Amino acid sequence: MESITDRREQLLEAADRVVQREGSAASMNLIAAEAGITKPILYRHFGDKGGLYRALADRHIDRLLGRLRAALLTRGGLTARTRATVDAYLAAVEEQPQVYRFLMEVAVAEDVDVRGQVLGFVRRFGDELAEGLRAEAALAPIGEIRARVWAHGIAGMVQAAGDWWLDHPDVPREVVVDELIALMFGEFGLGTPSLGTPSA
Repeated sequence: MESITDRREQLLEAADRVVQREGSAASMNLIAAEAGITKPILYRHFGDKGGLYRALADRHIDRLLGRLRAALLTRGGLTARTRATVDAYLAAVEEQPQVYRFLMEVAVAEDVDVRGQVLGFVRRFGDELAEGLRAEAALAPIGEIRARVWAHGIAGMVQAAGDWWLDHPDVPREVVVDELIALMFGEFGLGTPSLGTPSA
């Protein structure tokens, strides 16, 4: 017998298909039709539109965090790990641009809890990146405050670049990655500022 969890997962798969096909035009009516059910049955499983949006956000945020965590374990030093992590984020945007656009533009605008989920994802990513920076031999010694400021700055920068790139798909992903790495590793052309004593 099919469980409620299995049925919910099937409905999320249907919602994913509609969002990937329709992007911001995805609606509860289209999702219900895709799943072969009526809209009241869809509401029965998710409560309301916001409940479905939150479930979709959870699903994709968990997948993206998994990819980013794996990238942070890349061998080859700080540059290789940073490149792999930036590329993992942009690859997720490239593979499912409609899903990314739907979550970042539609769901975030319509549901305050989804907005919190997205902000929470960026913070979690920044926190995990900070731990990675503190463990980098090439950066030792680096204090906790500096690691967190740098990490959250990088996380926000990559997210902003991904948002921009979504509207400029003619730019190859590797070019965006290369430019972000160039910025992070001092090729911006403004010189290297004095960093002072690493923050505790």
